[in-house]
Amino acid sequence: MENLDDLNLEPNTTIKPPSPFQYAFESMTKDMRFVGMFTIIYGAINCLTIIGALIGVPMIFIGMRIREAADQFLIFKTTNNAAALRLGFELQGKYFRIVKILIIIQLVLIVVSIIAVIIFMSFFLSSFMQLSTSS
Repeated sequence: MENLDDLNLEPNTTIKPPSPFQYAFESMTKDMRFVGMFTIIYGAINCLTIIGALIGVPMIFIGMRIREAADQFLIFKTTNNAAALRLGFELQGKYFRIVKILIIIQLVLIVVSIIAVIIFMSFFLSSFMQLSTSS
C-alpha cells in the first residue's frame, strides 16, 4: 500500500511493519469520519432556525458523504479494491464541491446581513437625529 501501482494483485504473504503512508492513511480516514460527524451535528444545529436550515440540510448530506468516503477508503485498505478507492475519491470530491458552494452562500449571506444592519442603523440614527433636533 506504499504506492498504488500494485492494485488488485495477490496479497503478499510476508508480514511487513506499517509504513508511514499507512499511518497517514489511517489518520486521514479517522479525521474524515470525525469531520463528517461534526458536520452532521453542526448541520442539525443549524436546522433549528428556518434560515439556518438553508445551510444545515446540505451540511448534513455532505457530512454523510465524507463519512461514506472514509468507509470506501477503509474498504480499499483492507481489500485493495480499486473501485472502492475510486468511489472514495468521487464521494470526497462531492463533499468538497458542496462545501465550496456552501462557503459562497454563507459569504453572500454575511455580506447581505452586514448591509442590512448598516441600512437599519442609518435609518434609526437619522430618525433619532430628526427627533432630537425637533425638540
